[in-house]
Amino acid sequence: MSHFSQVKTQIRSLEPLQKALTDLGLTWKSGPSILRGYRGDTTSAEVVLQQENGYDVGFRWNGSEYELVADMQYWQQPWTVESFLRKVLQRYAVQTVMTESAHQGFNLTEQETQKDGSVRLVLQRWHG
Repeated sequence: MSHFSQVKTQIRSLEPLQKALTDLGLTWKSGPSILRGYRGDTTSAEVVLQQENGYDVGFRWNGSEYELVADMQYWQQPWTVESFLRKVLQRYAVQTVMTESAHQGFNLTEQETQKDGSVRLVLQRWHG
């Protein structure tokens, strides 16, 4: 019996997800890669974060979004699952805005994390 849990995320683009994880200082492998679980159970994921305890955390495409996949009993990240997802989703949103803005000719001129944890971005586009 598999002990993997899946958590919906609303994450639909791989590159901003990978950049978000890097922004958080996390080391990840691009997949599809094997994600290790309880008693040798494995599954495949597009992004895998290997944990020191031998049980991995990953993000797997389910046909509509990248869901978080892990055996929550062996969670070994520096944050709780909820806090981890909040941080990943925030960085994912920042990365998505910056990527889309760049495609429209905007440049990031300022990025500031506010006291409440929100991120303020200032973008500029010059017309020549």
